[in-house]
Amino acid sequence: MSINTYQYKETFTFENGEEINNLEIAYHTYGRLNADHSNVVWVCHALTANSDVLDWWPGLFGEHDLFNPRDHFIVCANVIGSGYGSTGPLSIDQKTGLPFYLSFPTFTIRDLVKAHQLLADHLEIKQLQVLIGGSLGGQQALEWAVSNTMIIKNLIAIGTNAAHSPWGIAFNESQRLAITTDRTFYANQADGGLKGLKAARSIALLSYRTYDTYGATQLEDSNEKISDYKAASYQNYQGEKFSKRFNAYSYWYLTKAMDSHNLGRGRISIEDTLRKIQCPTLVIAVSTDNLFPTDEQKFIAKYIPKATYFEIESFYGHDGFLIETKILSKGISNFLNKKTITDEAYSSLN
Repeated sequence: MSINTYQYKETFTFENGEEINNLEIAYHTYGRLNADHSNVVWVCHALTANSDVLDWWPGLFGEHDLFNPRDHFIVCANVIGSGYGSTGPLSIDQKTGLPFYLSFPTFTIRDLVKAHQLLADHLEIKQLQVLIGGSLGGQQALEWAVSNTMIIKNLIAIGTNAAHSPWGIAFNESQRLAITTDRTFYANQADGGLKGLKAARSIALLSYRTYDTYGATQLEDSNEKISDYKAASYQNYQGEKFSKRFNAYSYWYLTKAMDSHNLGRGRISIEDTLRKIQCPTLVIAVSTDNLFPTDEQKFIAKYIPKATYFEIESFYGHDGFLIETKILSKGISNFLNKKTITDEAYSSLN
């Protein structure tokens, strides 16, 4: 399925008051809208993913999976700043004729949601049968649910939080510090900061997986090594791989957007805001998630009136929400079919 682009003809105003013209939103759709437009599944992607959800979330989204193009009209949009087609730091600033780089407006999760709503209006979508997102995508899904600009029939928030934690912000700041040690980041060139980005990705991986994951996958089979360790090679490989598909400027801005997430900003409180979400909600946690610990999802489920909490036992840490698709599919299917999931049922799913 090819990527589409929607250009917003009016001025887009960010939460901080900055403005840009001709905002472009890149997106994918799969399947067709049914007659009453009641089969929309909208996916909010995570930090460095893209709008091709059938590519990066197989097992949950695909021709033969729970969310398939035969039954659903699936929409996923690249977030502002993503570097995968939507307007971002490498886009051309019409005022200067040059890429924005670090002059791009600082954006928040609420700005990402505002862009989603513009795209939904363009596609003439009035309601979402399912709104789903994990991690940064879950932050977007929660913010959209409380913005009261869209009818949402079912909300699914995975491995996410109601406000980004000091722990998560510290990880993001450490990654940005790594990027800025690469002086080319300030050189205003498309490949600026790539060595720093490689180091940043290495830091991020430590928050996505666990001690046990590394112990099982990167453990040496010899007691005699004093260099060239598997774990070191893995960090280098993953950092290099990431720097070939992403850019440092987008990563810089997107981590700041994640830091901005707080459902209570400008509102009475986080708890009160969560109470205003009236749609049936499935809150999914990964038992070994170090970046978004299960307490954060339990907090969300506690205050959303119609929330169901579902915890996945996984070996893979935060990345478990991308890997444990068989368990996810069963849990989500039961939720959407309005089946009561007891503790015993949870055990059978796991």
